[in-house]
Amino acid sequence: MKKTRELIEANLKLVDVVCEVCDARIPASSRNPVLGELTTGKPRVLILNKSDLADEEATKAWLGYLRGGAAQTGQAPVHASFALNAMSGQGVKALFGGLERIAAEKAATGTGRALIPLRLMVVGIPNSGKSSLINRLTGRRAAQVGDRPGVTRGKQWLTLENGMQLLDTPGILWPKFEDPDVGLNLAFCGSIRDEIMDIADLGLELIRILARDYAGMLAERYGTQGDGFSVRNSLSTEEALLVMEGIARRRGFVLSGNRIDYERTARTVLDEFRSGKIGRITLEQPPLMYEAKRTV
Repeated sequence: MKKTRELIEANLKLVDVVCEVCDARIPASSRNPVLGELTTGKPRVLILNKSDLADEEATKAWLGYLRGGAAQTGQAPVHASFALNAMSGQGVKALFGGLERIAAEKAATGTGRALIPLRLMVVGIPNSGKSSLINRLTGRRAAQVGDRPGVTRGKQWLTLENGMQLLDTPGILWPKFEDPDVGLNLAFCGSIRDEIMDIADLGLELIRILARDYAGMLAERYGTQGDGFSVRNSLSTEEALLVMEGIARRRGFVLSGNRIDYERTARTVLDEFRSGKIGRITLEQPPLMYEAKRTV
């Protein structure tokens, strides 16, 4: 984290725009407040990556919220926002168009860098898909890609297909999560290494959330209709555990002595959530949408 901070601070004066990549399934939790502090004063483009895995209606609501000028508490304001899937390239054309508009605005100001190609800094948390996005923007495999946090190691200046220049930076988390739900959301999406988590507990909490907010998808994937829970604002841990045990038995995750293999069950649910096999799921809603749902 210290090295990445120093890298950003040392090179910020060289760039025109900061592109922050976050996870469309957790648009608030995946925005690092430290990055907002470090990059103050630079136009910011927010990219909701992995939108193919997120709830489409929730993503539209997030874009509307962000484009309306709203900023998450403690976060830097957003100049523009885009939803895309860096792996397939969906939405990248719109991002290029947005960057071209920013370049045109800069040229119109008559600043000393007006004739120099726009320079971008790409920042984000680990496992947000920055490297996949960079490879898509450059049209070649310019950055290392991995399905785990911590793949990008150091500074890389790259040239985009349209001639713009881009500085890649390693993913960076902040040292303390004030809200425990933020830590959970990051862990659900794989931005925190599984090795440091209690996987059984993490999987149980995800099942609790999915049974509450996406019961239909959970039922379709795992046959949970008869597991004794009702759709409401909150499920107890005991109710979620019944759902987890039902999933384990239907999948055959039972050890000798008729013992439930909670860890294998949890890993399966986490992996299938992360890969989109359960369905398109968003774990947090924009404030306006959240308030609207509460009043229904």
